[in-house]
Amino acid sequence: MTQNSSPGPVTNLWTEAVRRNPEHARGYAERWRRIEASGKDIYGEARLIDAMAPRAARILDAGCGTGRLGGHLSRAGHQVVGVDLDPHLIDVARENHPDARWEVGNLAELDLRDADGRPEQFDLQLCAGNVLTFLAGGERRPALASLAAHLAPEGRLVVGFGLDRGYDVDDFEADAAAGGLRLEQRFATWDLRPAADDFLVGILTRA
Repeated sequence: MTQNSSPGPVTNLWTEAVRRNPEHARGYAERWRRIEASGKDIYGEARLIDAMAPRAARILDAGCGTGRLGGHLSRAGHQVVGVDLDPHLIDVARENHPDARWEVGNLAELDLRDADGRPEQFDLQLCAGNVLTFLAGGERRPALASLAAHLAPEGRLVVGFGLDRGYDVDDFEADAAAGGLRLEQRFATWDLRPAADDFLVGILTRA
């Protein structure tokens, strides 16, 4: 854990899960295939982002997994870049959603550069699926700072995670502030119901 970081796991929980079970990522991808095949709605988070975005917006799907959300946003006409720690999940995203761009990477080390060597800027950033709660305690502030560095001046970062997963709102706000972000709005669900104690959907801007 880095100095002044919030409490959290000693190691990245996704990396640890894959270490214990090398088939973990494949099982995760298959579970989402089954959920989608069952007819359940799996795009609620993406619909919110689409409603917030200008047409053909540049959108970063941070912790994109198999690309279920970024792929939906790409089909809606946005310029999507997805980043995930797991190479297998990125392979699935590339196969299923070839019109978007998918990169393997740890959010704590996110460094996407444009043709002039400057950090790429995004109008909207999406970090759904409890991604932030999988980060090690020492990765949280670097990840949020990296996201801030890739946020356009008027851009917004939208995060969502369960508040029963070891990352409370006060710690998250402190980490966000340390990374140059401000929590502007807080909701309990992706359809923007009032804030509650079990789940956070947060909309952040540059501080």
